[in-house]
Amino acid sequence: MKTRTPLLIYIAVTIGITVLAFEMFANDTQYLSSSFFWGLIIITIVLLFILNAIGDLIENESFKKLSEEEKAAYLKEKNTPYYQKLWNSAFKKQSATEEKDILIDHGFDGITELDNSLPKWWIGLFYFGCIFCAVYLTAFAFTDYAHPEAELNHETKTMLASIEEFEKTAPQINLESAKYSADNIAEGQELFKTNCVTCHGDNGKGGIGPNLTDTHWINIKEKSLFKNVFWMLENGSPNNPTMRPFIKEGTITGRDAEKIAAYVYHINQETAPITPAQGGAAPQGEDVKWENGNE
Repeated sequence: MKTRTPLLIYIAVTIGITVLAFEMFANDTQYLSSSFFWGLIIITIVLLFILNAIGDLIENESFKKLSEEEKAAYLKEKNTPYYQKLWNSAFKKQSATEEKDILIDHGFDGITELDNSLPKWWIGLFYFGCIFCAVYLTAFAFTDYAHPEAELNHETKTMLASIEEFEKTAPQINLESAKYSADNIAEGQELFKTNCVTCHGDNGKGGIGPNLTDTHWINIKEKSLFKNVFWMLENGSPNNPTMRPFIKEGTITGRDAEKIAAYVYHINQETAPITPAQGGAAPQGEDVKWENGNE
C-alpha cells in the first residue's frame, strides 16, 4: 500500500490550475477581486477536504488488512517527509539489493537494464505540461487569450478610455491658454491628416484651401502664427464657410486644436515652404510678418 500525497499539495495544485484557467478564459482581468472566483476556490478546497477524509477511511481499512511486516514498512515510509521522498526518488541511488529487485532479465554486451520508476517531480512536470498545453490551446482557439491583435485592441480601448476620462477633468484649452510645444507636432500631424488634409493637402501644401507653408494669409486675427491658426480652428473663416469652426462645432477639442496649430507652426516656420514649382498652391492673401514667438 502506497502513502498518499499530502492534502496541501492537492490544494496548491488546484488553486494554481484555477488561476491559470481564469487567466486564460476570464474576460475581466480583475478576477482576483471577484466573489465568484473566491467562492469557487472555497468550494474546491472543501471538496478536497471531503475527498481526503474519505481517503483516510479507505486507508485505515486497508491498513488493517496488512501483515505486521507490511504495516511496519508502511509506517516507516509514511513517517518520511513528503519532500524528502521526492528528493530520494529523484537523486537517491538504489543499493545492490534493491537493484536486483528491479533488474530486467535481458541485456546485451554485458550491459543490463534496470526497471526504474521515473522521478515524481519529472512525472509531475510532464502532466502539468500536458494540462497546460491543453488549456492553452483551448484558450487560444476559442478565446482572445494570447492573440496579439486582441491584446492590442484591448490596450487601445483602455488607453482611449483613460484619455477620455482625463479630458473630462483636465483644464480646457482655449485661445488664451494654448501654448506651442514641439511634443505636439507628431500628434498634430495625425489630427491634421484627419481633419484638414482634404482641403489643405498633404503637408499643408494647399489644394481647395490655401497653402499653409508660405508667408501669405487670407485671415489675420492674431499677431502670432500659432494663435492665428488656433483662432481659425475655433471660429472658422469669416469669408469662407468651407473653413468651419471645428472647436465650436465639437469636431475637435481645444487640446486637439493646440496640437494642430503646433503642426502648422512647424511646417510654416521650421521647415522650408512648399512652392508652386514643388506642387504647392499659389500664395493667397497678404504677406504677413508674424511676431516672434509661438504663443
